[in-house]
Amino acid sequence: MGPEQRGQSSPVGVGVWLEYDDGHKGIRVRVHSLKKGDVPPEGRDSDAKGLTYFSFRVTVENRAEEWFMVELERRHLDVRAGKDGDSVYLDYNSREIEGFKLYPLRRASATFHAAAPARRLDVIDIQVHMRIDDEPSTPYVWVGGADVPESATRTSKRATRAKDSLASEVSKFLEEQGDA
Repeated sequence: MGPEQRGQSSPVGVGVWLEYDDGHKGIRVRVHSLKKGDVPPEGRDSDAKGLTYFSFRVTVENRAEEWFMVELERRHLDVRAGKDGDSVYLDYNSREIEGFKLYPLRRASATFHAAAPARRLDVIDIQVHMRIDDEPSTPYVWVGGADVPESATRTSKRATRAKDSLASEVSKFLEEQGDA
């Protein structure tokens, strides 16, 4: 299906666009720009003491012919770090999308800052379940790592050939789960 996955319920790599098919047809979203060490402009929060900051962006795009009201706040995310899926600290100083009227052919982005133990940043799962027109949207999950370039998590000829790429590992895991 290419970079625009439809009806996707299993995790995809950071940087991949996912498009909604249900009542929000024309809306697509992606998690991208995962950066280790990116502290919020306001500085470190005392609740994140001893943790390593990272940031990521969530971009929503409207390809429909009508506008949608979009809301994407910290409470619409579930972020996990490490192979055991430990919860992370989501900083209050993140830049959210609050009740934004997203017109056709326009985008809106939010930047979220989070913190977790440095040893757990090799695998990060980000689940987004934003609200569109005051209704919850289908939750989607992106997988990446703070030291893993986005190109290694995308489905491309190069990434699919790399046996040790994150996309390859995720695909292999999902295939094994389907056989179980």
